[in-house]
Amino acid sequence: MSPPLSAFLDRRPTPNEARALARIEPGDGLERLIETAGELRDRGHGDIVSYSRKVFLPLTHLCRDICHYCVFARAPKKGEAAYMPLDAVLSQARLAARAGCKEALFTLGDKPELRYKAAREGLAELGHDTTLSYLREAAERVLVETGLLPHLNPGLMTAADIEHLRPVAPSMGIMLESVSMRLHEKGQAHYGCPDKVPSRRLETLRLAGEARVPFTSGILIGIGETREERIDALLALRDLHDEYGHIQEVIVQNFRAKPETRMADAPEPTLEDLLWTIAAARLVLGPEMHIQAPPNLSPGVLPQLVAAGIDDWGGVSPVTPDFVNPEAPWPHLERLEEETAAAGKTLVERLTVYPEWALGGETWLDNARGQGREMRRLGGVRTAVLQRIDATGLPRTDDWSPGEETPPPHDILEAVAARPAANGNGNGHAAASPAVRVLLDRARAGQDLTEDQIATLFEVRGGDFSAVCAAADAIRREVNGDTVTYVVNRNINYTNVCYFKCQFCAFSKGKLSENLRGKPYDLELEEVMRRTVEAWQRGATEVCMQGGIHPDYTGETYLGICRAVKEAVPEIHVHAFSRLEFWLGAGSVLMQLGDYLLRLRAAGLGTLPGTAAEILDDEVRAVICPDKLNTDQWLEVMETAHGVGYRTTATIMYGHVEGPRNWARHLLRLRDLQKRTGGFTEFVPLPFVHMEAPLYLKGRARKGPTFREAVLMHAVARLALHPWFENVQASWVKMGPQGVRACLDAGVNDLGGTLMNESITRAAGAAHGQELSPAEMEQLISDAGRIPKQRTTAYGTPPPERVEASFQAAELAAVLNNPAHRYEREGPLRLVRPGLDGS
Repeated sequence: MSPPLSAFLDRRPTPNEARALARIEPGDGLERLIETAGELRDRGHGDIVSYSRKVFLPLTHLCRDICHYCVFARAPKKGEAAYMPLDAVLSQARLAARAGCKEALFTLGDKPELRYKAAREGLAELGHDTTLSYLREAAERVLVETGLLPHLNPGLMTAADIEHLRPVAPSMGIMLESVSMRLHEKGQAHYGCPDKVPSRRLETLRLAGEARVPFTSGILIGIGETREERIDALLALRDLHDEYGHIQEVIVQNFRAKPETRMADAPEPTLEDLLWTIAAARLVLGPEMHIQAPPNLSPGVLPQLVAAGIDDWGGVSPVTPDFVNPEAPWPHLERLEEETAAAGKTLVERLTVYPEWALGGETWLDNARGQGREMRRLGGVRTAVLQRIDATGLPRTDDWSPGEETPPPHDILEAVAARPAANGNGNGHAAASPAVRVLLDRARAGQDLTEDQIATLFEVRGGDFSAVCAAADAIRREVNGDTVTYVVNRNINYTNVCYFKCQFCAFSKGKLSENLRGKPYDLELEEVMRRTVEAWQRGATEVCMQGGIHPDYTGETYLGICRAVKEAVPEIHVHAFSRLEFWLGAGSVLMQLGDYLLRLRAAGLGTLPGTAAEILDDEVRAVICPDKLNTDQWLEVMETAHGVGYRTTATIMYGHVEGPRNWARHLLRLRDLQKRTGGFTEFVPLPFVHMEAPLYLKGRARKGPTFREAVLMHAVARLALHPWFENVQASWVKMGPQGVRACLDAGVNDLGGTLMNESITRAAGAAHGQELSPAEMEQLISDAGRIPKQRTTAYGTPPPERVEASFQAAELAAVLNNPAHRYEREGPLRLVRPGLDGS
């Protein structure tokens, strides 16, 4: 007796239990099967249904097989090229790239040169002996010249074939179709098809697993097989995936009868049969497997396919037809999105390689070692994929990156600005899915979120994204009102010499650093004092001092810097140094950390920046800053500083190699420390600026966070840190004016400092300015419908004369920058116009 279907919510069926599913008939049994499959799908993939935006490149229609249902393969014709010329391949690929495609799907017949003289002659004209050799050249040229990621469907392959093609394609595939040898008997679908023998196709799948190639496979239903034989095919795929972990998707494709084929009059599978097969596949393969059904083969019933357990639509092309099913046009993407929404899901784009394998590129994707110069320059498919994905492994779908002047994507700006209607409790997130709504209610009530819950919020899209932003903004309104604060300060980067090798940093210079841009420098104390005086004259209340870890610096060096600043301007606030500098400084003067921090306070140090946190998760720190403080050491310095009376900021530097779970751990560690000490004044997300960072230039990091991720970092932080953190800050240097505006609608209440002479972000390649005047800052805040207010470092109110000085200095600077006037300098700020008296 078979167990109830609900038993398979917690385990996959055994082979005999799986075969028993074939006895389920239409009616209540099928409905229960679909309901169980839908729940499994939701457990594995939530509310997401994906698709790949692709171009179909039929490299050749010649094939040595004669499948009785196929119209793709055809015999040679006189005057017709046996292979698609390379210039036509590239022309079509470039057109697709301009249309937003990211996948180049290469389809071709199986080894036609073994059957047709025309194929052998065509290959000879192209300079190749085999179809797979030409495929390798075409795929490489498409990848290098257009940026599209090739997916290859070349049919049967040997281990050597796979090794030859792996460097130019992040994924490949072969449809298993069926394991039934009956289909090879005379009159059956696969009669006369040597490459469709199940054992040979399973061997190609096995070899791909050994080679660690992300692979697509699937079954073709309605070509004469039985339901039990479908189950056996699914079990064979399951066994291979269990052994190698490489099958990234299983396609359930329904047979469509085509004129002029031997199966033109064969019956097509019914909708009930298709739904049964999809649901059975979900139970057999489990919640995590990606299961796909082509949307163009089942128009009008797409929500039912989702309900039955699929989580992917496969490739959809805006520029080419489905050459395998030419009678079935692709649905328009807008229509596909509507149909997906009708099923209660959100449509998202993916790459040809699925997120799990894209994020595991060290294992699954080739790094071009031993390849040609162009592929090495590209960094191989591993780097090509890494620099096209976000933190979840899905593709970047806009051109925005932190620090660049590219405008943020309109759809995300609109989603942030959207205000979901308040529910009965006035929480403002009725548009959220039930699972997300529960989390938002917990956050609004000040209840702690878990690591899993925070990671879930970082991955939201669609209506859930808008709801998360709205909930964060509601907390901001309750805690901070409509006031947005900022501080007038000056950055003094006292040295860019550093003997640490942080892979994200483009600022540090020197013999032991990643020497990238600019010359090493080490400011004299007199210059530090001069800049401090100039900052005070321009209305600053704070100097923020950061620099590299100079090999000659000791604890006395940092004490001397503090004393010099306070000697120059006793009233100015000193906000300085990183956790690493405190740690090393204390050790160099043989003092306990707490005692050294007290000496720094006596020398003039006021508060501590939250820098050097990066990601508080050692698995990430081992990649980006292996010689820096580990997580526990960073937290120890902060707790010690709070214990002796310092207030500090807290930061995160995100968007490089880490992901939502690492972000969640970071926030939890900050929250737990804040509960113990209450010493953090604000949380400051710092998006990774990639352009000149060594880790990115070596092909080992993403291009910073996407705009969606950057906004979510501020919003989720507001939710996860509530009520322990009162202030969430956005970096205008990295986010840009439009980005700041979006963050102000997603939980942010502070814009940090005006930053005279900010140079660390600029060194990484950022395009935004080195300073924002108080007037510009207040205009930015006012344009967002908020109330600007200057603050001190610790969120106090600066004296009125300081505020007035900051605006007067800014007005004077505006005059001086007017090209109609020319001024000469005399001293730090006294300026005299030639021929006239006065300043």
